[in-house]
Amino acid sequence: MEGLLAEHERLSKSGTFTKSLDDIQKTIDLLVKARETIAANTESASLNLAKLQTPVKNSLEDVHKDLEEVRKCQSKYLKLLDKKFKDKTLPQMDYVALSAQPALINRAVAMHLLREGQFSVASTFLREATKDQVAENVEEDLTMSGTEQDLGLDTLKSESLRKQFANMYHILHEMKNERNLLPAIEWARDKSEELEKRGSNLEFELGKLQFVWLFVGRPNQNGQSNLYEGRQHALEYIRQELSHFRPRYHRELQQLCGAIAFCPNLPQSPYRRTFLNNEAWDELATSFTKEFCALLGLSADSPLYIAATAGAIALPHFSKLQVIMKDKRTEWTTKHEIPVEVPLPPSYRFHSIFVCPVSKEQTTDQNPPMMMPCGHVVAKESLMRLSKNARFKCPYCPNESHPKDAMKIYM
Repeated sequence: MEGLLAEHERLSKSGTFTKSLDDIQKTIDLLVKARETIAANTESASLNLAKLQTPVKNSLEDVHKDLEEVRKCQSKYLKLLDKKFKDKTLPQMDYVALSAQPALINRAVAMHLLREGQFSVASTFLREATKDQVAENVEEDLTMSGTEQDLGLDTLKSESLRKQFANMYHILHEMKNERNLLPAIEWARDKSEELEKRGSNLEFELGKLQFVWLFVGRPNQNGQSNLYEGRQHALEYIRQELSHFRPRYHRELQQLCGAIAFCPNLPQSPYRRTFLNNEAWDELATSFTKEFCALLGLSADSPLYIAATAGAIALPHFSKLQVIMKDKRTEWTTKHEIPVEVPLPPSYRFHSIFVCPVSKEQTTDQNPPMMMPCGHVVAKESLMRLSKNARFKCPYCPNESHPKDAMKIYM
């Protein structure tokens, strides 16, 4: 991998068209100058064109040499790529989970484009997706509103949703690039009740970072900071804007005010992690995105991105599995389960999983976990096999119960 990275670095430096573009520009300048000369004196046109042949030929040869160097770099890089990442046949599946639900795929793509701020592309995609759906359902006299309901386009096409995402990107731009928290603070105040219901501390964290930014001294027009003026502005801000957080964040406010005593020596003070944290802005931007999407009823990350990433992680395991199954001449016939465990990262685990201790199978919506009166839990199919629709003894304790006494567990 190190050799590939080194070649990539070499390609980024030498495999550019800068020199070629310079030579092309020189050729253009020669032609323009010759045109002006001929326009000024038409009688010498033949002589000027004859003089122009050799310089133009040499210039074009230089361009060819420049491009040859770029082609060599690209060819060597592509060979290393082919050697490192060998072409393998993708695993073939007889059953594709979403093959019969194109509407869900269309909605996921459209939502991803909206979340990424690609509003014009999303608009074109939604229009084309709607057109295709209407064409497929002409015989059924399906109206546009019905198609939108199937695709979820009534929500995705709304101008309100686009304005929401446009506002989110504006706030993130101000926060990350301009170090301006005021738009985010204003949004958090407007959504204060909803954020409080979610148990979110975003509004306070925004105010806290604004205090820190003022405390260390906001830059003036010359790009310099005045620590003394910064402290005055920070104290004024905490009195006017953060005082209503006192009942809930009393200790945190005390720590912010206590940092004044260590002001001349913050790097060696107990408050250095609060006031000298370079990652605080990015962390708060991530938290803001999460809360913004949550109030819209969306996850913090794009479902399409999560599905594609999880698929990329699982693909090597499925490829290896297909080779093993082909060698052993076996098949996997269960549609709603996978034959191997895919080691996804913890952030990609969204649902609790229960494996029946009797059948050793993972529960599903059709075979949910059932809790008996004694408190032990088994899958529904295991429960029915054990009981045979009559009183039965729990497989893990002496208690007896009837299947109708078991309760379904929601995980």
